[in-house]
Amino acid sequence: MTSPSREVPVSAIVLVGPMGAGKTSVGRRVARALGTSFTDTDKVVVRDHGPIPAVFEQVGEAGFRELERVAVAEALTRGGVVALGGGAILDARTRADLAGQRVVFLTVSPRIVAGRIQGTDRPLLAEADPVGRWQKIFAERRRLYDEVADLTLDTSSGPLAAVVAEIVQWAQQTQKAEEQA
Repeated sequence: MTSPSREVPVSAIVLVGPMGAGKTSVGRRVARALGTSFTDTDKVVVRDHGPIPAVFEQVGEAGFRELERVAVAEALTRGGVVALGGGAILDARTRADLAGQRVVFLTVSPRIVAGRIQGTDRPLLAEADPVGRWQKIFAERRRLYDEVADLTLDTSSGPLAAVVAEIVQWAQQTQKAEEQA
């Protein structure tokens, strides 16, 4: 069965949230369940420019954010399910682009994220108290996540399958609404 042709394509499903919230894990599963593509914008940056810690070292955070912006714009044009890096929403152009997308904000508690970020090579968490730094970054960005989100879900407890199922159900409902509009 083919889907009906549309003048305006169905928007992407975009996952935003702090580092360690599960955007990549959830995004892959949502894409699989919906039979669509999945893009992790951090992976696009790595594919095109090398490991993120090396990019930070070579061009700094501002340079990384510009490369990230290009990766986000590219991913959004392809549609499907897109997981954004935690700081991608800092760019006003990205936030404007998200206005036409279906955006899910994944949250996670500091207690749970501690295990998820331990031993990672995330440049913004390379200090003595990575969880404290994570909390500070999350607090600074929280308003922006809330601003762009259509749906907010917490990944701190329960199986990720429940979060995936909720996103899939919501995505299917919003797609039907878009098709009827």
